Amino acid sequence: MMLKLIKNKTQLKQVLNRIDELWGAGRNTEKGDELDALMLLVEKYEEEHYPIPPTDPIEGIRFLMEQQR
Repeated sequence: MMLKLIKNKTQLKQVLNRIDELWGAGRNTEKGDELDALMLLVEKYEEEHYPIPPTDPIEGIRFLMEQQR
């Protein structure tokens, strides 16, 4: 298992394809460990390149109130 940081969208797509191949791998197996590591790399990449700004608390409450109508 060769792991590298994800630096661009092409590498991200390759890693996501590999995750699809490994999906369902058993825990504490070589493939399961690779899956866990790749998911951490994707999470890190997405946090850096697609940050989700914090929600305004008032807007969050308004949204929840509208959803309950």
